[in-house]
Amino acid sequence: MEWSDEASAAVGKVPFFVRKRVRKKVEEEARNSGSDRVTIAHVKSAQARYMGNMEAEVKGWQVDNCFGPSGCPNRIGDDASLSGRIEEHLASLDLKAFLKSRVNGPLKMHHEFRISLSDCPNGCSRPQIVDVGLMGASRPAVTDEPCSQCRSCVDNCRENAIELTDQGPVIDFDKCLFCGHCHRDCPTRSLIEEKQGYRILVGGKLGRHPQLGRELPGIFSPDQAMAVIKKCLTRFMTHFQGKERFGDILNRVGCDDLADR
Repeated sequence: MEWSDEASAAVGKVPFFVRKRVRKKVEEEARNSGSDRVTIAHVKSAQARYMGNMEAEVKGWQVDNCFGPSGCPNRIGDDASLSGRIEEHLASLDLKAFLKSRVNGPLKMHHEFRISLSDCPNGCSRPQIVDVGLMGASRPAVTDEPCSQCRSCVDNCRENAIELTDQGPVIDFDKCLFCGHCHRDCPTRSLIEEKQGYRILVGGKLGRHPQLGRELPGIFSPDQAMAVIKKCLTRFMTHFQGKERFGDILNRVGCDDLADR
């Protein structure tokens, strides 16, 4: 649907974590009024309706995805099922009813439990500032295959995490972000992918006291990541006191055991 510049600018000021939902509501407002073009009047009308009955829009959880599946060249892996599995589990918990039983007053969007999936360390879906964030990861490993000294791995590493010696590449894992670029173009297979999966961040949040998510140690397969997410949701529902993000709960009760396999 076509948008006027004024309408687009107005919705561009909406917080990113509800912007997609707001755009959909504004377009519905325009269609219901018989228009095929969104104007600022539709934005204001939808805003009044949305703010007046926000609880009706709250479903208790939100899953955000990056654009990786659409063909991003930085994407790690090709698993397309994890997001659906997460949404299915979240829906089974009836988090809206749970939140209503714990929150004193009408539900707001910031009460929802938020999970974000990003298919690479670029983190386009902002996994660092949600309750649980996943980032695609590809851990490299050095093999015994002779290195041609082509420097492809060094040139492709943005973190300067690879040093090329006479014996071949050496990886500094304190700098490595597991993006996978170093081994993708290695012509001699002196570098290969040792493990693929997800890094997991927990307890990120915005608001009055923002904090970045804390990374759990290791790289997790989709099944392992699903198990961690289930543990996180159990911890959230066990300890939620009505006015706190998951990060606040973890600050109180800890998160070290969430990565236990």
